[in-house]
Amino acid sequence: MIGAPRTVALPPRHVLLAIAVMAVWGSNFVVIKLALAHLPPLLLAALRFLCVFVPAALFIRRPAVSWANLAAYGVLLGVGQFGVLFIAMRNDITPGLASLVIQVQVFFTIGLAMRLTGERIRPAQIGALLLAIVGIGIILVHTDGSATPLGLALVVFGALNWAGANMVAKAAGPVDMLGYVIWSSLFAIVPLFALAFIVEGPTAIMHGIASADAYTWGAVVWQAVGNTMFGYAAWGWLLARYPASTVAPMSLLVPVFGMAASAWWLGESLPAWKLSAAAFVMAGLAIGILWPRVVAWRVARIAA
Repeated sequence: MIGAPRTVALPPRHVLLAIAVMAVWGSNFVVIKLALAHLPPLLLAALRFLCVFVPAALFIRRPAVSWANLAAYGVLLGVGQFGVLFIAMRNDITPGLASLVIQVQVFFTIGLAMRLTGERIRPAQIGALLLAIVGIGIILVHTDGSATPLGLALVVFGALNWAGANMVAKAAGPVDMLGYVIWSSLFAIVPLFALAFIVEGPTAIMHGIASADAYTWGAVVWQAVGNTMFGYAAWGWLLARYPASTVAPMSLLVPVFGMAASAWWLGESLPAWKLSAAAFVMAGLAIGILWPRVVAWRVARIAA
C-alpha cells in the first residue's frame, strides 16, 4: 500500500476466491452476533482459537518462524483484535457498523509501515483519513442504539491491534499462512481463557456453555474453519502471489457484505445517516488503498 507498486490483474478464478473471502469475513459479523447470544465474548474468542489450533496442529507443521513472532501475532490478533471486537459487539455496536469501523485498520497499517520505513505521509493519505474520521463522527453523534462511544472506541482499538498483527506477519516473511495462523492461535488461547475466567467469571462461562445450542457451536466452528483457516489462509495465499496493491482493494467489500448480511439476517436498519457514514469511511479507505496505484499509473504515463 506504500510506494509505487506494479499493477497486475487477478485472473477470474482468483477474483472469485478474493470475493469469497470478503463474503465470509463480512457475513461473519452476523455469525459473531448470533454466537454472542449465548457465549460471553472472551469465552467465544477463546473457543474460536481453540478450534483453530486443535486438532489442526497435529497435522500442520509449525512454520519456520520464531516463537516470539508467533506469540506476538497470536496475542495481537486473538486478544487485541477479536477479544476486544467481541466485547464491543455484545452490546455496544451492531454487526454492520462493526464490519465498517474495523476497516480503519488500513490507516493504522499504513501509519505503522510508514513509521518503520521512515516514509512521510502524503496529502492524499491525510485527506483519506479525514474522510474516514468524518464517517466515524457521523456514527458517534447518532444515538439510536447502533453504536455507543465505548463500542466505537473498542472497535477502533481492535483495528489498531489488527494493524500491529499485520506488521508482525510481514516481519515473518513468506511462510505457510495456514500453518502460521494455526500455530499462532496457541498464544491466543491461554490469555483469552485466563481473561474469560477473570473478567467474565466461572459462573458466566458455565452458563454460556450450558445454554449454547447447535447454532452457537456451529458459529464457533465457522469462526475457526471458515473465517480464520479458510479466510486468512486464502488471503495470505493471494498476497503471496500478487502485489498488495492488487489484492488489498478487495477488502473494501467486507463492510458491503457485513452491512448487507446484518440488514438481511438481523434486520439492522440502514437509515440515511448510516449510509452516509459508510460512504465517508469507504471513500477514505478507497483513497488510502488505491492512491499508490494512481501515483504509479501517473509515473508510468509520464515516463512513457
